[in-house]
Amino acid sequence: MSEHGGAGQQHGRNAGGSASVSGIGEFGLIGKITARLSYGPSTLLGPGDDAAVVAAPDGRVAASTDVLVDGRHFRRDWSSARDVGHRAAAANLADIAAMGATPTALLVALCMPADLDTAWAEGLADGLAAEAATVGASVVGGDMSASPTLTVAVTALGDLEGRPPVLRSGARPGDVLALAGRTGYAAAGLTVLTRGFRTPRLLVEAYRRPQVPYQAGPQAARLGATSMIDVSDGLLADLGHVSAASGVAIDVRRNAFEVPRQMADAAQALGVDPYTWILAGGDDHALAATFPPAVALPPDWRPIGVVTDGVGVTVDGAPHEGPAGWDHFG
Repeated sequence: MSEHGGAGQQHGRNAGGSASVSGIGEFGLIGKITARLSYGPSTLLGPGDDAAVVAAPDGRVAASTDVLVDGRHFRRDWSSARDVGHRAAAANLADIAAMGATPTALLVALCMPADLDTAWAEGLADGLAAEAATVGASVVGGDMSASPTLTVAVTALGDLEGRPPVLRSGARPGDVLALAGRTGYAAAGLTVLTRGFRTPRLLVEAYRRPQVPYQAGPQAARLGATSMIDVSDGLLADLGHVSAASGVAIDVRRNAFEVPRQMADAAQALGVDPYTWILAGGDDHALAATFPPAVALPPDWRPIGVVTDGVGVTVDGAPHEGPAGWDHFG
């Protein structure tokens, strides 16, 4: 494709006849993307000016940023653009929920090769907007740039609704460790895809589009959770952050987790211990929290362990053999 715009019907077109990013330009692509967005009540001013305006009735804003890099965090032959949008939004919205806040808005920076098909960027926007809409949030702005590596950076904002944030540092000996959501599904799906398969669909789709229990975050805050974290890198690894921040030991009960049939079958076929996925696999974005023992946990939360004196994370009272989770620089 020519690096120069201008005359000629072939310029700015991909092989299938669809437009490339360089063909329509930055503002043309911005127009295509913003035309696909809708806005919730927290958005007072959307894209079009130097900044968006988002309501912050609490007077405080919870904020989090996450980056997805092509070839590192996703592969375009494994996931559609819309899938990547869902995953990128979920990673950030889950962090907001893990603070006990309700997500309100997303800001998205997209760095992409000039020959990227505009349909891919539009699909990404659709996925971002759809995932945000599940919690009443909106994509309110962002930026884009040319880059040899396709990169999606998302910042999420949230409303604490008058509650104190739930930190990683509040767990106390005697607390109950509980989990909302599921773990191991996305990691199993990634292993399946890595081995060249596309089934079981349950696992592959869990990798492509996480099912995040967003409502459980504010719910835990209202119940008096002493600490909470988004399980993004692996349950044991992320609980290690809670253990270190709180100065406590955490013990996880292996029998608190059921292995679904599809996961058990995939594990047997691939020669993997399914509990490796469940205890150390990331990307499901479950929420793990600690609660005072007197709290009656609702169905969204199930007990999976206890907090004790000491340091570190154990499984059934013993150190875990093997990796505890994902290392971004490993």
